[in-house]
Amino acid sequence: MIRFLLLGLGSIIAAQAAVIAADSERGGQLFGSLSCIQCHSINGEGGKVSVDLGRRIDRDFTPVSLAGTMWNHAPTMWTAMRDRQIGAGVLDEQAAADLFAYFYSVRFFDKPGDAGRGKALFSSKRCADCHGIESAKIPEAKPVSQWEALGHPIVLASALWNHGPSMREEFDKRNVRRPELTTQELSDILVYLRNLPGTRKVTAQFATSAGAGGKELFESKGCIKCHVGGLALEPRLKGKTLTDIAVEMWNHQPKMATVPARLDPEEMRELVSYLWAQQFFTESGNAGSGKRVFAAKHCNDCHGDASSGAPKLSGTGRSFSSVTIVSTLWRHGPKMLEQMTSKGFPWPRFEGREMADLLAYLNDENRVK
Repeated sequence: MIRFLLLGLGSIIAAQAAVIAADSERGGQLFGSLSCIQCHSINGEGGKVSVDLGRRIDRDFTPVSLAGTMWNHAPTMWTAMRDRQIGAGVLDEQAAADLFAYFYSVRFFDKPGDAGRGKALFSSKRCADCHGIESAKIPEAKPVSQWEALGHPIVLASALWNHGPSMREEFDKRNVRRPELTTQELSDILVYLRNLPGTRKVTAQFATSAGAGGKELFESKGCIKCHVGGLALEPRLKGKTLTDIAVEMWNHQPKMATVPARLDPEEMRELVSYLWAQQFFTESGNAGSGKRVFAAKHCNDCHGDASSGAPKLSGTGRSFSSVTIVSTLWRHGPKMLEQMTSKGFPWPRFEGREMADLLAYLNDENRVK
């Protein structure tokens, strides 16, 4: 089971949004039951009518940009569903959160990797000096086939962090400089390792909590001694994937003045939830630009007119995120299209940062001031 935390689902007080858990196992089931799989495939499994959501090598998607893409695609999607007599099904906010968790579990938001480059890097970065594929080369180093971390980004981050000191000792013993990594390099290595004969069936697992214990851990583990002010982690982690974070932790550790505190997977999960999970799904935009988008896309023509039946979007105390946009699109989009067509308005398309800016504007309008 893979669980996720997403923001923006429900009411907010001031700037603090509600958080609900989302489950990618349910999300994967939804991908089938909502009939997405009849047109879309994930890594080759599913329909061939539209793009494979797991193999688009040109993608650079964040949750918000994916929401914008789904919005732009919606009229074509509804036509294809009607032609194939596919029912829309139900996609409330909980279901939308589960679906986004599923997309994350299949690494939709990670940079694409290359197994060939990964194989070369596994050797050139000296990983293969200690880590065998099927059997251990040294007693302290598990073979790759036994790496639980391959299917679990938080376990990966925890393992890289906790084994850092012992790996550093091994590098020193061999008179080898500890290698640094880039996100692309780690992505390539992971793609190579995840596609070995003994690891291809490793099930992805990812769990975050509400992060309630994260603040206490951040203090008790000594992180707060350095990461305050200009070195605070929250803004530094904005928009980063967990692969990005694992790399930064690996590269940062040797530069620390003291031996770092250990973080078991549960503790890492709490810290990740506290510092990262909320931010990743609420990409920052510009509220001023969003106000102009709101006007240019004719949003107020319906949402500012009570007689249209469209709900008011400002002053409601709600927060808006990629999840709420997708849920709203799925449930109310066809009627919105019908009303816009009757008014002579084109279906709005969102390019670049427009969706992020629109969400920033709506959240600003609903913030308690």
